[in-house]
Amino acid sequence: MRTYEQALEDTLQAIERHVEALDADIDQDAGDGILTLILPDRSRIILNRQAPLKELWLAARSGGYHLSWQDNRWWCVKTKEGLMTLMGRVLAEQGVPGWSVSDE
Repeated sequence: MRTYEQALEDTLQAIERHVEALDADIDQDAGDGILTLILPDRSRIILNRQAPLKELWLAARSGGYHLSWQDNRWWCVKTKEGLMTLMGRVLAEQGVPGWSVSDE
């Protein structure tokens, strides 16, 4: 079973790889448990470690989302979406379609 820190690091690295594979001009800034995606319209999506709560927070134009690590996946407390589904939705809402990564 992966620890919170391992799951977080693996997840942020996976998102970086998937973003690089998109056919979109997205800049990435990663470090110390934070991943900032700067989208073509200069808006941002920020994924941030919240170690005291053992959560991952995602900030997007549509709002803030708290995700908890359950059953080997990140689940949004508010929307009940998996992280990859949530990423696809917020990217599309901010003008970047094509995210095809599932939570499975």
